[in-house]
Amino acid sequence: MFEGYGTNGPAYDEMFDGEQLRPPYLRMRDSLDKMSTPELISRVEALQASYLDQGITFDIGGEERAMPLDILPRVIEMDSWSVIEKGLQQRVKALEMLLADVYDAGHVFDDGVIPRAVITTSSHYHRQAATVRPANGVRVHVSGIDLIRDNLGEFRVLEDNVRVPSGVSYVMTSRRAISAALPETIAQHRIRPVASYPQRLLAALRAAAPAGVADPTVVVLTPGVYNGAYFEHTLLARTMGVELVEGRDLVCKRGEVMMRTTKGLAPVHVIYRRIDDEFLDPVHFRADSMLGCPGLIDAARAGNVTLANAVGNGVADDKLVYTYMPDIIRYYLSEEPVIRNVDTWRCGEAEAREEVLDRIDELVLKPVDGSGGKGIVIGPRATREELDELRGKVLEDPRAWIAQPVVQLSTVPTFVDGELGPRHVDLRPFAVNDGNRVWVLPGGLTRVALGKGELIVNSSRGGGTKDTWVLAGPTSTEDAQSQSQSQAQSQSQSLPPATEEVE
Repeated sequence: MFEGYGTNGPAYDEMFDGEQLRPPYLRMRDSLDKMSTPELISRVEALQASYLDQGITFDIGGEERAMPLDILPRVIEMDSWSVIEKGLQQRVKALEMLLADVYDAGHVFDDGVIPRAVITTSSHYHRQAATVRPANGVRVHVSGIDLIRDNLGEFRVLEDNVRVPSGVSYVMTSRRAISAALPETIAQHRIRPVASYPQRLLAALRAAAPAGVADPTVVVLTPGVYNGAYFEHTLLARTMGVELVEGRDLVCKRGEVMMRTTKGLAPVHVIYRRIDDEFLDPVHFRADSMLGCPGLIDAARAGNVTLANAVGNGVADDKLVYTYMPDIIRYYLSEEPVIRNVDTWRCGEAEAREEVLDRIDELVLKPVDGSGGKGIVIGPRATREELDELRGKVLEDPRAWIAQPVVQLSTVPTFVDGELGPRHVDLRPFAVNDGNRVWVLPGGLTRVALGKGELIVNSSRGGGTKDTWVLAGPTSTEDAQSQSQSQAQSQSQSLPPATEEVE
């Protein structure tokens, strides 16, 4: 199956180090070697059919499509995950402190860490959030921090997502699907489970309830069935055991939020909202919005309801703010960043802009408020006309752009069109903050660019997903071989392999 597998040039391949197999993948290779290619193809077809039957889809241009799930999982060793976990906990803590500061005293401005104008000119900065103080001080209840692995194998932060990060539903559903598709392979690994995410999220939401509410009512607020992430909204509401509501199901009276039920109005204390700020409350934001509920901001300001994530968090998603995160971490935590940023130029600075324009055909340029891969221009792959147009946009509004070197995202073996080959991936781990601890889901969303050599992994650009296995045991070559021998001996004695930690 792996004959002819070739790595993508300078990219770090997570399974192979040249001809040598990396330790986390030793058992997977052994398992897959026992499977013929036709058998693997039949399992792939069954996997995609099950995903489509379950309605695990995403929206692209108004068309619902089954989310492509690759049958070969991505494996991350325990030591690497420990670094990721520590780095995310550090970053979320710093982001919390930044958001609390910029919407209050603004010490970070006075001390010259970040210019005030960087925050106030962000399209996601909302003055309405300045007087809204969460009950337990948490603004980032859920975060999804995008990571990539560079050509040296080092994880780097690509961007922060602390508004309404999506994708965790695919983490949970892919684990179930891969468990059914590769039962013998998953049984040979000790994998940290992901099924506890809804309970962790619910606990964090309940902990964020207004003061004095002992048994809070939590709801998930969705834009409705036409939203691309509606499947995720329904899954989270169902697994948490809470109501899924739309804006029309809520009403605000005397500064309190109520939910329409068959028995009349019932109080709501915590809203896990999956609606962008601008559509949340037509009184304070877009007056033409039919998605939210009038009065939500006033109720939050009065301390009668908690909005998760908090309004105004989007300033931390701004890619220009991202460039200041290493200094922000040092400022608030007096620590060096555990996970470094990707090297970045701020086009709003004259010297950096001059260098970027001189090297525009070598760099990747990104709009600071873009998402989903939209607006990104990869210099080496752009036409002269595209680069000339981009140059004009940068000169017209320099603050709106950052530039980064072309980073060769790491590759993982992926089964595409009946063949196994390296495809570029990123990783979105999810963290939940309950006010006492930042808990990181052991796994996360691995997005994979299915086109050969393609670097943009977003589903809207033809990307797919992989199940992400975080190993709970040793991954050195000697330890893996030792455990493999031990398992073989156990199986010869009709004993099951050690799977107590497998979901």
